[in-house]
Amino acid sequence: MAVDTSAEQERMQAHEADPKATILVVDDEPDVRDVLEEYFTAHGYATVGAENASAARAHAAGHPIDLALIDINMPGEDGLSLARHLRERYENVAIIMLTSASTVIDRVVGLEVGADDYVAKPFDPRELAARIKSVLRRTAAAHRADIGAERVRVGRCVLDLTAHRLTDESGAEVAMSPLEFDLLQALARHPNRPLSRERILNLGRPREWDPFDRSVDLRVMRLRKKIEPDPEHPRFIRTVRNEGYVFVPEGT
Repeated sequence: MAVDTSAEQERMQAHEADPKATILVVDDEPDVRDVLEEYFTAHGYATVGAENASAARAHAAGHPIDLALIDINMPGEDGLSLARHLRERYENVAIIMLTSASTVIDRVVGLEVGADDYVAKPFDPRELAARIKSVLRRTAAAHRADIGAERVRVGRCVLDLTAHRLTDESGAEVAMSPLEFDLLQALARHPNRPLSRERILNLGRPREWDPFDRSVDLRVMRLRKKIEPDPEHPRFIRTVRNEGYVFVPEGT
């Protein structure tokens, strides 16, 4: 795993990084942890390592973190279980999974349990840094915005596009990951217009299109459970065969 140590690039990237962001690196391989801790510390992040899920749980319980970088394949409790634990207890923490390049099912399950992104091993640290910066930017925007007036009723919930909040009938906030917000916002801003999976991905975070990427489908499934009166028979987020998904405000 080659790390670019160019002085100019180091200075530029360190300047761009949010010095207040804390990254928790969870990997059972000491060499990987050491390289990533050194790399991201040099680029302006506060970085701490954990050798297993137990150590990660303990650290998260006692110290605020902004992003968890989790290897899926670890002895004992695996990364997927840890990701689920963190998502259930610390909804504001961003999560990026490190997966084997050949293990598609791990990526799918990782997104299903609430991960914000995944990066396949082996990876270039510069790509990982770009993904981290993008995820942290979306997460920060989602949680620092004040409640605004741009609101859209989505099923049994209300989506506040300015505040990046989803609330239920009682006014209680419904937990929503940054990627789920990206998807719901894309649909809400294009009512009654079918959007392809590729279009949805590009509206949220432009990236290379993979025709086998199921992340949009998994996010739709999670959102339906939150906003549809009957998720098994969706009325507001509908599937359009051979096209993608469409938001139907009236639900008729």
